[in-house]
Amino acid sequence: MNETHVTVVGNVATRVEFRTTAAGVPLARFRLASTVRRFDPQERVWSDAGTSFYTVWARRGLAENVASSVMVGEPVIVTGQFRIQESARDGQHYVSAELSASSVGHDLSRGTSAFVRVSPGRRGLTGSGRSDGGGESLPGVPEPAADVAEANVPGQSAGP
Repeated sequence: MNETHVTVVGNVATRVEFRTTAAGVPLARFRLASTVRRFDPQERVWSDAGTSFYTVWARRGLAENVASSVMVGEPVIVTGQFRIQESARDGQHYVSAELSASSVGHDLSRGTSAFVRVSPGRRGLTGSGRSDGGGESLPGVPEPAADVAEANVPGQSAGP
């Protein structure tokens, strides 16, 4: 109940990876880059001060919509539960920042977007079919069984 909710503004840094879990739950993941910009009053210029990267996780209908709508380089706003994850691999200690998204949208202060409502009866990947369902497996998420392969969703292309 005492989860930390944050809103992060940034750019999509990686291709959206879309999977359907063995339980049939749609799941999407992408990396979000958020760069701090500061104004130097002496030089009278803006400069980048540093970039933070977040792994964004989306589930269910949000995952399908993100996979259909978001591409690398696009400016987005993500709201969700913030968590720090620690892990060890090959003797190295890693720390990552993750957002379990409740909302993802394009940043309209930096461009335009066209909204297409998805009716509950027609849920699924739509539009350009930007997610190919391929790629590496998602950590902590079991691979779908052979008979529960990637969701065959109308509008989803078979290739990249």
